[in-house]
Amino acid sequence: MTLRDDLKAYCDRWIEVEEIERQELRNASIELRWRQLNAAYGMAEELGLLQPDPSEFGVFERWAKLKEKATDPPPKV
Repeated sequence: MTLRDDLKAYCDRWIEVEEIERQELRNASIELRWRQLNAAYGMAEELGLLQPDPSEFGVFERWAKLKEKATDPPPKV
């Protein structure tokens, strides 16, 4: 085998590994994905990467107003 053949075989193996990893990701359960998401969030929190978003409170306020209007009785005519 030449160096070129060795390099091609090496790259082909990594392509196969990538395909297997993609299949594993597609087959992952919701529970596993949820645990992975929580782990990533926890790591970001511990590293101080999460910053409070001041606009987030405004979103909650708007949703509360919409919910309040949706549950109000209809106006009497």
